[in-house]
Amino acid sequence: MKELKNFVALDWRSGPDRIYFFFKDTDTYSRFDIGANRVPDNYPVSAVGNWDTFDPFTKDLRFGLTTTSFGWNAGSDEDVAWLFFYQGTTPMVCKYNQDKDNVAAFYKVADSIWKPILPYFERIIAGTWFQLTGHPFLFRFILDDGHYLSFNYKAKTITRNRFGEYQLGALKPYANRIITAAQNDRTLADSYWYIFLTKNQYITYNIQSDRLVSGPRTINDGNWPGLLRG
Repeated sequence: MKELKNFVALDWRSGPDRIYFFFKDTDTYSRFDIGANRVPDNYPVSAVGNWDTFDPFTKDLRFGLTTTSFGWNAGSDEDVAWLFFYQGTTPMVCKYNQDKDNVAAFYKVADSIWKPILPYFERIIAGTWFQLTGHPFLFRFILDDGHYLSFNYKAKTITRNRFGEYQLGALKPYANRIITAAQNDRTLADSYWYIFLTKNQYITYNIQSDRLVSGPRTINDGNWPGLLRG
């Protein structure tokens, strides 16, 4: 059985909801269609030639997240993937327009709206837009040491807390096993955060209720059909 190790998951909100999985050791990726509950038969495929001018950096991707009509583009319906990576030793972020399927811009993290996360960049392994009621500018980033960041874009504040301080207590038993994570922004229902662990397992976390929905469960063709292909 294929063991998932060095990979990054990314939620995709333009069109039908999806999650992309970047396998960095082989510079390939898969697309999981949430509605169809499967990876299409032709995946995984090479990242080369499929990610516009981000192509040279897919194997260096560290974590990513998606925003829709957020803050700086309020009033629009722009779906943006923020792809964080190193260019040499410089922390970078690519603004990828999901609707047009192309790169909108590259920024040094130090010169971007994400500057507050820079001191923790090396330790971040996953991030997501939290979208809690009354807190539309809130982001969470999972660190590799049993802590998480809470970043409020509007207030320009950032705090570092241990799992279980205020939130994310359900992740505490898995602090040393988390590889990556991606959100399923479910229509008319609470959002789920799929958190992928070592040993081909995952847990499902409910963002709005701050609780573990299920897991750990084993990744297989019963719950992630096609993800272990290739």
